[in-house]
Parts: sequence; structure tokens; C-alpha cells
Amino acid sequence: MSGSTLTVLASAEWPRDVGPPKLAGFVHSDFNPLVAAVAGRCLEAAPGPEPQTAVMLVSDEGDIASAEHVAKAVDAGTRIGPLFFFQSVPNAVLGHIAARWGLTGPVSCLCDTASALDSARGLLADEDARRVLLIDVTADPATAVLLSEGTP
Repeated sequence: MSGSTLTVLASAEWPRDVGPPKLAGFVHSDFNPLVAAVAGRCLEAAPGPEPQTAVMLVSDEGDIASAEHVAKAVDAGTRIGPLFFFQSVPNAVLGHIAARWGLTGPVSCLCDTASALDSARGLLADEDARRVLLIDVTADPATAVLLSEGTP
């Protein structure tokens, strides 16, 4: 798969020192709002809608702030809010993005960019998606690129 050419249709960044807008259903942490914000910026820059778009998240650590909050609550024997179970699954924010933008392609989370690019090539080659929205939060700034196969 690594030989397939990917074309960038749109891209966006969101610096970590600029707090993203609040996101309904996600509390305490900026992780999920950051993912949604950079994805939204990228999709707003896209050359028109394409429902058959896959959504992929690259994160090597996930939502650390929420995990630490839950660990402290468990250690203290206090109640954990039900939203933390929902938002502890990285695919939850990808489902939010897909619903918000009307995207019907597969969603997945990976821990490194190389694996995500290989997966994107596979989804496009197998026609499981016509585009892939690849969101990478492993560095600062967070980035999102909208990819298609071949040349523009």
C-alpha cells in the first residue's frame, strides 16, 4: 500500500496553546474538543462535501487529562461522571465529527502517522472511502488533512 499516491485536498492546524471551543458531551479535557476543532477547520477548507469520507485519529497517548481525572476519582473513592466513560473511547469524538459533517466512511484510531497513512491508502484503494480525514494530535500544533487517492 505504501506506493499509492495520496493527494491533500485540504489541511488545517490548531495550536495547543489556543483552547478549542467547548464541545457538548465532552467535559474536563481539551483533547476531544481539539480533535473536533482541527477536523472542522479542515473540512471547512475542503473543496465540497463527500459523504464517503473516512475519519482517522492519530494519537499516541489519547485523552491523558480525562484518564488522570478518572484515576484520581477512583483512588479517592468518589463518583465518576458518566460522560467520562463515553469520552474515554477515542472513537466517540470521531463519531461526533462524522455525524456533524455527514460522513459515512469508516472511523479508526491509530498510534502513529505511518500506520495511519498506510490505512488511508488501503481504504482508498479498496474503495471503502473516497476521502480520508486524517487528524493527528501527536504534536503541536494538532493537524488535519483531507486526503484522496491520486493527483488532484
